[in-house]
Amino acid sequence: MPMTLAPVRSAATATGLTKVYGSGATRVVALDEVSVSFRPGEFTAIMGPSGSGKSTLMHCMAGLDYATAGSARIGDTELVGLSDRALTRLRRDQLGFVFQAFNLLPQLTALQNITLPMDIAGRKVDQAWLDRVIGTVGLSGRLSHRPSQLSGGQQQRVACARALAGRPAIVFADEPTGNLDSRSGAEILGFLQNSVRELGQTVVMVTHDPMAAGYADRVVFLADGRIVDELSLPTPATVLDRMRRFEGAGRTT
Repeated sequence: MPMTLAPVRSAATATGLTKVYGSGATRVVALDEVSVSFRPGEFTAIMGPSGSGKSTLMHCMAGLDYATAGSARIGDTELVGLSDRALTRLRRDQLGFVFQAFNLLPQLTALQNITLPMDIAGRKVDQAWLDRVIGTVGLSGRLSHRPSQLSGGQQQRVACARALAGRPAIVFADEPTGNLDSRSGAEILGFLQNSVRELGQTVVMVTHDPMAAGYADRVVFLADGRIVDELSLPTPATVLDRMRRFEGAGRTT
């Protein structure tokens, strides 16, 4: 009897996802029936011209914004229709976030900033996992430092470690290297890449930078609120070539 393989469970899935802002003459369709799946243990970059809808897609998939129509799922959980309380719980327990702004509390040490979400939730820290994350991000010698005592790259590494410390189902990163110099940005991208390869993390990153997208396993391209292309095993050169086709497209992010 032939063996039946179980289907690969998606970390996050959008089906016919639509987001509309305004009405009448000011109506803007930011997402136009987008369907995409993000696989577990994969690093996916979302790219597109300014106004293509890439940040809107990430915000709707992460429960930071409400979709107008369609479906957005984290694992088997449907986000559309969830109460604010349920969305807050899902973001706290299942998702990690890294933004362009580091969003660290200045009065806390690096370690306290990393464990803050778990402390607020009253969750016990998995010390072995935390040690592994801190080692991967290279912060072992900086845990007692406050943000003002850290460089921009080190602060963003604290933010990355915070996103991973709770072992989320998926990490969403929105232009995580936007406030960093090229060297610090490369360190952060290398860390996100290693978190996928060595820790089995799932990462979805919005970026406009072909160099950043070159660290991903897959790139999804948006234009005018629709997915128009996809690229596996990208390099900065192949990403740039694809992006040139979409220049001038887009409406609102």
